Amino acid sequence: QVQLVESGGGLVQAGGSLRLSCAASGSIFSINAMGWYRQAPGKRRELVAAITSGGSTNYADSVKGRFTISRDNAKNTVYLRMNSLKPEDTAVYYCNADTGSSEVWGQGTLVTVSS
Repeated sequence: QVQLVESGGGLVQAGGSLRLSCAASGSIFSINAMGWYRQAPGKRRELVAAITSGGSTNYADSVKGRFTISRDNAKNTVYLRMNSLKPEDTAVYYCNADTGSSEVWGQGTLVTVSS
């Protein structure tokens, strides 16, 4: 089994930056890809960014050029660097791991961007 623990959320002013971290433990060899999703109040959960085990990345159009997903294999950690934050980025951000046979979710971390 895989366990995920997120950190790094908080309150930031518009235009500011935050870095989210997601530490994976357990059967990490089974992970094919990891990603960050977010869910704003009253909205559906949406993909923000993802990275495969080979390092390929993809981003939601709304965050391209502002957010960067990266991974540190030595630390079994995936990061989401968020720059030029906007109030519409306010949401609970969830880390996700795709093992091929299942999806694992972290507990979520709240990001609030004030205008």
